[in-house]
Amino acid sequence: MERLFQLKRRNARVGTEVLGGVTTFVTMAYIIVVNPAILAAAGIPVGPSTLATILTAAFGTILMGLLANRPIAVAPYMGENAFIAFGLAALGIGWQLRIGAVFVCGVIFVVITLLRIRGWLANSISPTLKHSFAVGVGFLLAFIGLNDTGIIKAYPVGKPPIAFFPPGSAADLTTPVPAGGIPVPIEIGALSQGPVLLAVGGVLLMTILIVLRVHGSLLIGIAATAAAGIALGFGRAPEGIFALPHWSGPGGLGEIAGKLRFSETLADGRTISLFSMTLLPVLLTLFLMDFLDTLGTLVGVGAAGRMLDERGDFPDIQKPMLVDATASVVSALLGTSTSGAYIESAAGIREGARTGLAAVVTGLLFLACVFLVPLAVALTELRFAYGPALIVVGVTIMPVFRRMDLDDLTEFLPAFLTIVMMSLTFNPANGVTAGLVVYPLLKVLTGRAKELNAGMIVLGALCALYYLFGLVH
Repeated sequence: MERLFQLKRRNARVGTEVLGGVTTFVTMAYIIVVNPAILAAAGIPVGPSTLATILTAAFGTILMGLLANRPIAVAPYMGENAFIAFGLAALGIGWQLRIGAVFVCGVIFVVITLLRIRGWLANSISPTLKHSFAVGVGFLLAFIGLNDTGIIKAYPVGKPPIAFFPPGSAADLTTPVPAGGIPVPIEIGALSQGPVLLAVGGVLLMTILIVLRVHGSLLIGIAATAAAGIALGFGRAPEGIFALPHWSGPGGLGEIAGKLRFSETLADGRTISLFSMTLLPVLLTLFLMDFLDTLGTLVGVGAAGRMLDERGDFPDIQKPMLVDATASVVSALLGTSTSGAYIESAAGIREGARTGLAAVVTGLLFLACVFLVPLAVALTELRFAYGPALIVVGVTIMPVFRRMDLDDLTEFLPAFLTIVMMSLTFNPANGVTAGLVVYPLLKVLTGRAKELNAGMIVLGALCALYYLFGLVH
């Protein structure tokens, strides 16, 4: 174990790694339920999709631990799954072709990672911009936790638009003002409700335990809040524990595994290929979403675990990127969406995880869920218990802000846009892209183009295409 995970070299203990691995699993187990629910909109059956999600997370996370020796979990990405399910609906293509696009992008990732192009692009980004990725991840984690627990309430799609001007003013020409006042995109939650109060208590408990340097503070806080919620009737005990998976036949994994396509015949008789100009924007968007999600997550999680160097680079980033790429290929073969590193890994790192042993523990817990789906489903419903951990972890990442260059506006403005776009759109890729587009633009317009390197120019151009194609999600 010492030779495999370098525990002494990283000042790690087996017990702490196990604790970190369990904490990471608890904070991201929701993906077992949420990913299949989203992909169902694309026509992928929920039963097989659940099994594919579990196996993908188990494979990618264990591989991350063994190959990259990092305490980072891997699973199908939120955002990418929504793009597959909803963003491509207007094209009228089947889910098999959409999963084929995931496979193609995964293969491209493997190739450019082995050629070290991916690492070169990642290391070409300025230190301030990279530190903003970490701060953005912190804000995003906290925002997700606040929204999931009901402490704040973000308006869903379909709510009335925000009115930017007072009713009756000269500028108020087109925006309707609904009865009851002007709506806002985010408002305070129902703080008098029991689950919300429990979540607030969970945040306070975890913070106190961290300040007192109590070992396992996050997991203790999650367990205590969950137990209190179940005792008060705000959660429910699992209806069962064990359930045998279906590998073949109706409802089995065989319904979706290996069913990806690279071309298909549409309803009007036309044959469309993944490599046609029509679907090229789809490949480009999936490519950039995964590349930028992974980059932003690795930097953010690396900051949480103090893994970054002075420039904000993630040492030996090639290995986790290779794992990410391989996991995407496997996820497509199993019939699910693009996979990559998860920001919830920061929760396990906050508990002291330093090596791949923590990732192996997380992966084994996912693997166990093949037979424990009822238990996992019950766990994902306890948002008031694991949501506070996301808030606290997000806050602990934010001090990275101090490492940013706040005096140079050509550095700080792109960083600011990255943080805001990442957190408010609930998508790391949207924030990273915004920063990478504005950064080179500002340098050129202020006569400082010499400060740009080739990698930043390439990234800026690719990210501009991401927005120009209108496929941002």
